[in-house]
Amino acid sequence: MILLTPELRERLLANGRRRGLDHVPVVKFFNPLGIGTWLATELDEGGDTMFGLADLGCPELGLFSLAEMQALELPLGMGIERDILFEGEFPLSVYTHAARTVGRIVIDERSLRAAAAALQREAR
Repeated sequence: MILLTPELRERLLANGRRRGLDHVPVVKFFNPLGIGTWLATELDEGGDTMFGLADLGCPELGLFSLAEMQALELPLGMGIERDILFEGEFPLSVYTHAARTVGRIVIDERSLRAAAAALQREAR
């Protein structure tokens, strides 16, 4: 599977040029055979280092390598995949708050709306 289409790559690069903003995740990657979920918001100009929320057992913000994800060989000839149905709806801070509350990356609307409301209350 192609992890990044040209359109997704361009959106990530555009966000990467505007670092420090609370971007909406552009793409979700996952391990189809086990643990591992990534929500990427930015891609550096070199085309490899992405920024976002990663969950390999404990969700955390950070950098991860596209090349390493592409090179990962899983059993049964599988690899890391892109969730082709994923569409980010909230800024990364909301996904991060929800993930820290639940203990894993979540994308269901109820959890994300609750996280967004909690962040708004905290901001007051």
